[in-house]
Amino acid sequence: MAFDGITIANLIKEMNDTIIGCRIYKIAQPEADELILTIKGSCGQKRLFLSASASLPLIYFTETNKPSPLTAPGFCMLLRKHLQNGRIISVIQPGLDRIIHINIEHLDEMGDLCQKTLIIEIMGKHSNIIFCHADGTIIDSIKHVSGLVSSVREVLPGKHYFVPQTQEKLNPFDLDEELWKTTVLNKPTSVYKAIYGSYTGISPIIAQEICFRAGVDGEASTASLSDTESHKLYETLAGLMEDVQNGAFSPHIAYTGKQPVEFAALPLTLYSAGNDKLVPYDTMSLLLEQYYAEKSTLTRIRQKSADLRKIVQTALERNIKKYDLQLRQMKDTEKRDTYRIYGELLNTYGYGIASQSKSMEALNYYTNEMITIPLDPDLTPQENAKKYFDKYSKMKRTYEALAELTTQVKEEIQHLESISTALDIALQEEDLVQIKEELTESGYIRRKGGNKKEKITSKPFHYISSDGFHMYVGKNNYQNDELTFKFANGNDWWFHAKNTPGSHVIVKTDGADELPDRTFEEAGRLAAYYSKGRDQDKVEIDYIQKKHVKKPAGSKPGFVVYYTNYSLMIDSDISGIQQV
Repeated sequence: MAFDGITIANLIKEMNDTIIGCRIYKIAQPEADELILTIKGSCGQKRLFLSASASLPLIYFTETNKPSPLTAPGFCMLLRKHLQNGRIISVIQPGLDRIIHINIEHLDEMGDLCQKTLIIEIMGKHSNIIFCHADGTIIDSIKHVSGLVSSVREVLPGKHYFVPQTQEKLNPFDLDEELWKTTVLNKPTSVYKAIYGSYTGISPIIAQEICFRAGVDGEASTASLSDTESHKLYETLAGLMEDVQNGAFSPHIAYTGKQPVEFAALPLTLYSAGNDKLVPYDTMSLLLEQYYAEKSTLTRIRQKSADLRKIVQTALERNIKKYDLQLRQMKDTEKRDTYRIYGELLNTYGYGIASQSKSMEALNYYTNEMITIPLDPDLTPQENAKKYFDKYSKMKRTYEALAELTTQVKEEIQHLESISTALDIALQEEDLVQIKEELTESGYIRRKGGNKKEKITSKPFHYISSDGFHMYVGKNNYQNDELTFKFANGNDWWFHAKNTPGSHVIVKTDGADELPDRTFEEAGRLAAYYSKGRDQDKVEIDYIQKKHVKKPAGSKPGFVVYYTNYSLMIDSDISGIQQV
């Protein structure tokens, strides 16, 4: 899934077709590295989303607005000062680089017409949004890059903007067949790697597509190509670049089965057979918004939950080590009954042992087998028996203490794994509040003096089955308890992944005597999807009427017991289930 130069070229075309001549009406900065420009004019109203996130840099038109902080950050205030009501005069992409220049015309404080440039660099962890004068002097940027961070280029106010040439790549719009032969095909690597490693803006998947269209094995070495294959590849690349220059884009997402595996601004014909399929989109913005909406949300929430994840992971590792040590110690007590039997047999048969004996053979009346009992020759048979009984008593006490401790530690591990799963399920910052509160009450986070509990606004997921039954999914252990023991009625149905951390799923029967099979399957899919086993092909789900589910006194949040249940094996595909 490459946000490559061709994808940028498609977006440039969309922007030139819609927002040239329009004015910037609003500027918002919902996150530290994000901007939303509201643009009005002959285009109507458009929202342009810009993200310089190191993990997920993006740019596309969107209908969705995001809440902004009450106090706008300094960079946002600077843009508002200079660009509010500014008119967009051009949108440019240098070559096929992953860079966009939005040139904006506005009036300065003196009423004179001047020009500024907003530059968006989509370059992975080096992504940035840079605001410049017309002469290239940097006014400010959403991320400051000092000489201590980068020896290649400083991005600071007053510095001159330039793009560092860190890779010696060719411009694919300036193709030359002789240069193709002497440069690209002379690289000692596979064909597709030589293509994307030689030209700016071409991603590995587009390089593979070029090879596929030319009928050449992309994994073959460049040295193995014939002159005919070399020419065919060159012609295919030239034709594809001509489509890009002419704006002949056709955004598609490629699916293998039900999983999206790639997207591109041009049809990926290598995904057009067998279990693969291509789904077209009217615009690249629509494709990106749909494809990245969930991924962007998950990326953000993972960043915001990083501290909680670290606490949970550290506690998990500590408890797992403790549990393993306790199991090893319990294994050391396995011979306790042997020592008890030794003591009993010595008391029974020890009267006939000769002094200074180092061992004794006796019949084990528990198994009717002869055994050899090691003896301390300096002790009497009664003293040897006492020594074995002492060992037995000590090991028995150790075993009983460890049996209780291992049960407690195992429950704690299960509790922490359920919190880890809840962190994976969380989609909004509000979802983290209850998880943090649970960690605080469990003693993993210290409540700062006088701090009150944060207001809980997160609610369970709500779905409606194909047959019209309401289904609710807990996002964390507190919500699981709330759903199961306060919200659900006795005849409602309860679902949970078997022996796996996950959400409680409640299906409201609303007085119905029976649920349709399809509703059982859909509730099972929800329980599978919102569990630790969601990536498995099939997940075993336990389900039962809520009245049979009990909560032991003093048990951890989310922990329940039940002694009879039904089971089903189901996949975790919830794509067809309606969410409210």
